[in-house]
Amino acid sequence: MLNAEQIARFRTDGFLVVEDVFSPAEVAAYRAAAESGRIREINANRKHTEVHVHQLEVTCKDPLFRDLAADARLTDKLAPLIGEDLQVQHSKLATQPLKKDVGGFGWHQDFAFFPHTNTDLAAIFVYLDDTDTENGCMSMVRGSHKLGLLEHRVDGYFSGKCQEEQAWSDASKVVPVRVRAGGISIHHCLTLHGSGPNKSGLPRRGVVYQYRNADAYQLADHIWQDTGFQVRGRFSETVRCEAGRIYIAKRKAWDPPFGNLYLQIGEQAQRWNAERQGAGCRTPASEQVAAVTG
Repeated sequence: MLNAEQIARFRTDGFLVVEDVFSPAEVAAYRAAAESGRIREINANRKHTEVHVHQLEVTCKDPLFRDLAADARLTDKLAPLIGEDLQVQHSKLATQPLKKDVGGFGWHQDFAFFPHTNTDLAAIFVYLDDTDTENGCMSMVRGSHKLGLLEHRVDGYFSGKCQEEQAWSDASKVVPVRVRAGGISIHHCLTLHGSGPNKSGLPRRGVVYQYRNADAYQLADHIWQDTGFQVRGRFSETVRCEAGRIYIAKRKAWDPPFGNLYLQIGEQAQRWNAERQGAGCRTPASEQVAAVTG
């Protein structure tokens, strides 16, 4: 469990590091799973040696990663931060490229990608390698979770990157998150973070679980195979809404443009909407879901 000082630090900073959560033997097992045939094949196709890769639905690729999602050493630490009833929103294997001086990920808030009715969401990064600025560790902007949802759109479309440079312009608030293999970091869904390139060419791998309180209802983006995996507590059959307005990210490459979760529109209503827009009849929702999810 977290102590009172750690909980207070998370509330103030929006992130937290806990070292030595997993043993060297466990880390070795997770590394082996990350190099298994199926994951290696997918990563090779995505040129993971040259670019930053997020291999999604990693819980479905190996039972070790499914069990890790529900490991009490993770959920016990998360419960005092976002609640006792915990679900996985998505999982992924995050890797920096092995090619020197490439990779990295721009400043962003996770919540912008998958908005929910409340902000009790947090990500846990389980480190499979020692991580520092040389191999492209994450950096967090201290206290940025208190700024609310920042702008990530350009010309009305989602860019995947925060557009408000003033949010990270104060260098004194930018904290490189250096963690040893076997440690974890936890960050709030509104904490502004990013990573620089891998200057060393050495591995920087981690398993990432985005968790949510079970009363947070997703509004847009995708439903993944492991979305809603209940890892602690239960679903109370209630949805909690925070006051305010949030935008949902629209993407040019998606149909529908707000992800498969956006399909809360009847099939006939879709046709009528399309007719009113002068674009003809759209594909029925059931077929769109099948096309997006495979």
